[in-house]
Amino acid sequence: MSGRFLGLVVLALASLGVALSVGSLEISLTEWTEILRGEETPAADIALKLRLPRALSGFACGALLAISGALMQSLLRNPLADPYILGVSGGASVGALCAILLGLGGLLLDAFAFGGALVALLLVFGLARGDGSWTQTRLLLTGVMVAAGCGALVMLLMSVAPETRLRGMLFWLMGDLAQTANPWPLLGFLGLLLAAILPVAREITLLGQGMESAQALGVDVRRLRRVVYFLAALATAIAVTSAGAIGFIGLVVPHLTRFITGNDQRVLLPAAALSGGALLVVADTLARTLIAPEQLPVGVLTALLGVPVFLFMLSRRETP
Repeated sequence: MSGRFLGLVVLALASLGVALSVGSLEISLTEWTEILRGEETPAADIALKLRLPRALSGFACGALLAISGALMQSLLRNPLADPYILGVSGGASVGALCAILLGLGGLLLDAFAFGGALVALLLVFGLARGDGSWTQTRLLLTGVMVAAGCGALVMLLMSVAPETRLRGMLFWLMGDLAQTANPWPLLGFLGLLLAAILPVAREITLLGQGMESAQALGVDVRRLRRVVYFLAALATAIAVTSAGAIGFIGLVVPHLTRFITGNDQRVLLPAAALSGGALLVVADTLARTLIAPEQLPVGVLTALLGVPVFLFMLSRRETP
């Protein structure tokens, strides 16, 4: 198992290395030697000031989505559950499109998107609770309905938006890492999320085997479900706020990672973080190089990579 995990670490580092080296201007080994020596060259500015922040932001967003997907799949006991299932992505999309429609950008756009995600999250949990404690089925159905309502609002906003705003709206909805200039808040939250979730990873594994079994082994199921659902939704909200609605990372990566690590959340969660981060970095590298100097929305690439894998999973009679 340690060898497989080490392989994922090497894969993540390799994806970052490729992201820093490949682009409209490729960086050679000689130029990398100069960069490592601390010499100030045009290649150093491109690699360290332009590509590195974007690659690290992509890695953090991919890792957050993969962890969120792994948590949702375990708690809902459905290997095809998606981190957007609680309507968080829809709420963030409504907030972001409102900001774009008003001509806002930068931190204000992020604030609107994060606010929309939190409103959707609170709405889902409030409605799902009803007059008692929420159940998995009630939470799932409420999330689907809130997401549908947010989807209708997105269509309404796009129908009334001027043509000058539509391109920015479409790029945000399809995922775009071009505006992620500061990766450190994302990486910091990723570290805090892992620090918060790994101590209860064993209990999450037990919960995935059934609520009754987990309770019999001393797990406080009600508290654990609330904490983990909230952390999964918050991770999704932060990733979507930073990079837009990037699909399939949280759906496909945890499922495939189980083939490598098994279902023990103590190993699965960090492994999924490495895999999800690496996949999004590779997808973003392709998005900015395939038709350079033009850029594709990274969500298009993740969908093109994820759809065949998803169909393959559906064709299997058994899922891990």
